[in-house]
Amino acid sequence: MTALIGRDLLSLADLTPQEVQELLQMGAKLKSQRLQLHCNKVLGLLFSKASTRTRVSFTVAMYQLGGQVIDLNPNVTQVSRGEPIQDTARVLDKYLDILAIRTFAQEELELFASYAKIPVINALTDLEHPCQVLADLMTIQECFGDFSGLTLTYIGDGNNVANSLMLGCALVGMNVRIATPSGYEPDTVVVEKARLIAGNKTEVILTDDPLSSVKGTSVLYTDVWASMGQEAEADNRMPIFQPYQINEQLLKLADPKAIVLHCLPAHRGEEITDEVMEGSHSRIWQQAENRMHAQKALLVSLLGAEGGK
Repeated sequence: MTALIGRDLLSLADLTPQEVQELLQMGAKLKSQRLQLHCNKVLGLLFSKASTRTRVSFTVAMYQLGGQVIDLNPNVTQVSRGEPIQDTARVLDKYLDILAIRTFAQEELELFASYAKIPVINALTDLEHPCQVLADLMTIQECFGDFSGLTLTYIGDGNNVANSLMLGCALVGMNVRIATPSGYEPDTVVVEKARLIAGNKTEVILTDDPLSSVKGTSVLYTDVWASMGQEAEADNRMPIFQPYQINEQLLKLADPKAIVLHCLPAHRGEEITDEVMEGSHSRIWQQAENRMHAQKALLVSLLGAEGGK
């Protein structure tokens, strides 16, 4: 995928439909063959937010490719003492071959990328989580073969995962329904981007009715009701989001062959029940594994033979 060499991935909207499909194909190949590419590159992880799957999957992916990883914990770098983003970016650009950033504001990520010549990956911001959705799409493709005629229904908070799911589904030609309580809808700018990408080929639907949204759907998806940084709101959100729980009753309204996904970590008994999470429709652990394979494909594609923008 020479077209991706040296580029940033700050949003799924940075990719074309063909590039998404090529990333998924490469992820499948790397998963089945476990290739050791001896890439001899260094990946930096600059994470301001807690992480299990993103941190470990990126680390193992880079090691399996033959590269090295440096965990740049902001608490033990000058970032914690207020060093300007543009200064940190220009310094790390001299040491690293590629950088994954997990932070709060999308604007901070974009500022960093504007000063760094190396590829910068959005490992999660409050606006988007593109790496997660690449793994989600890989999982759906493994389960159904292709995306034609499929509908994904996301139920819960209109957060960064919901935003990236709309873009991802539009890029692969899959219908997407986002069911949220009133006032918790996804970002309006991202909604318009997704609808522009989808055109007349697929639907991007927003609703506050969880029951109608899951009827006949192929993929049921949820996330926590209060994301990182919103913990203080969690108790107030409980009664509002309770009708949006994925449980056995809701699952019965979906297609009989529907799968259930959750980006994790899960609050069992809140947004999803134990029965559904551990049930026959769940593909959550397959989805979690695919974080590593999808990100490995992304690293290979962005670094190419030489790396750099």
